[in-house]
Amino acid sequence: MPRSPAGDFSFPISQIRAGLYSDKYFVRSQTLLKRENHHPQVVMQVFCKKEALLCGVKEAVACLKRGSPAPRSFKIYALREGERIKPWETVMHIVGDYTAFVHLETVYLGILTRRTSVATAVRRVVEACGGKPVFFFSARFDHFLNQAGDGYAAKIGGVRGVSTDANTRWLRREEAFGTIPHGLIAAYGGNTVKASVVFDRYMPQSIKRIVLVDFDNDCVRTSLAVARALGRRLWGVRLDTAKEIRDRSVKGRGSESFGVSPELVRNVRRALDQEGYRWVRIIVSGGFDADRIREFVRRRAPFDAVGIGSAFFHERIEFTADIVKVNDRPCAKVGRRFRGNSRLKRVG
Repeated sequence: MPRSPAGDFSFPISQIRAGLYSDKYFVRSQTLLKRENHHPQVVMQVFCKKEALLCGVKEAVACLKRGSPAPRSFKIYALREGERIKPWETVMHIVGDYTAFVHLETVYLGILTRRTSVATAVRRVVEACGGKPVFFFSARFDHFLNQAGDGYAAKIGGVRGVSTDANTRWLRREEAFGTIPHGLIAAYGGNTVKASVVFDRYMPQSIKRIVLVDFDNDCVRTSLAVARALGRRLWGVRLDTAKEIRDRSVKGRGSESFGVSPELVRNVRRALDQEGYRWVRIIVSGGFDADRIREFVRRRAPFDAVGIGSAFFHERIEFTADIVKVNDRPCAKVGRRFRGNSRLKRVG
C-alpha cells in the first residue's frame, strides 16, 4: 500500500489551529468552551451513508494531532486505509476532550470526503476493467494543489499510473506516466510520426513510447505509420477520438459509432496484428467511466488499458461526524446513536 507518513502532508498548521479552514461555528464553540473552562469528554463518531473504499485516514489523523493545541488529550480509533466500508458504518471514533479538536471537524471530514471519493471512483473503474491497467489522467480537471493527495487516493483505488510528478509525491518509487500529446504533434505541423520520432530520439529508454494517434481522425493509418517508424520501441497507441467525431475507419452508424468505439478499437487491433505489430498495446481514453468500460468488456473490445480523466471526480462520498457520548453517557441528536465497530484500531 502507498506510504503517506505525516511528514509528507503540507499542512498550514498555524492556520488550521487558528480555524482559518473551519466552519465558523466550530471555531466559536472552541472559544466558548475554553472561556468556560468546560472540557467535556466525548465520543465523536464519523461515518458516511454510502458503500465506499475508505481513504484519507492517515491524513485525517495527522491533521487532528498536528492541528490540535492538546493532541494528547484525545485518542483516535479508525479503520485502515483502503478498507471497504458499508453505509452508516463507523469509520472513526475520536475519544477525549472535545475542546482540543472541535475546531478541526470541517478539515478532517473534508480530507476523508475528498480522498474516499477519488479512491472509490477509481476502484469501481478498476473492477470494471477486469484486471486491465487503469491510468489516472485527471490532474487537469481540478485545482493543482489537490494533485498529491489525489494521486495517493488513486493508488489506493488501484491505478497503475498517474500523470504528474505531484501525483507521485506520496508514492514510493513511482514515476509520472504519460503519452506523446496532441500539442507536440501540432508543434510539428500535425505530423504524428515526426513528433514520435523526436520524442523517441531524446527521451530515456525507460520512458514508454505511447502515441496519441487520433490527430488526423484516422487511427488505423496513424497507428501503422508510427509502428513502422518506431518498431519495437513503440509500447502502445492511445485512441482519444472526440465523442462528436467518427473515425475514418468506422463504418457503423448511430451514436455508438462516434468517439472511441468498440469498432474503432477492433479496427486498430486488426490492422496492427495483420502487419505483425502484435506487441503494440491499445490504450483508450476520452469520456470513459465504469459503465462505459463494462460495455467495452462485455463487447470484447480488444483494448489493453484505459486512461480516465474527469470521471474520477464525479463520485461523492460525504462524511459526517456526531458526538454520540458525553462523559461516558449516551448523548446524540435524534437519529444518531453510538455504533461500535470491532474493526476500529487505535491509530492516534
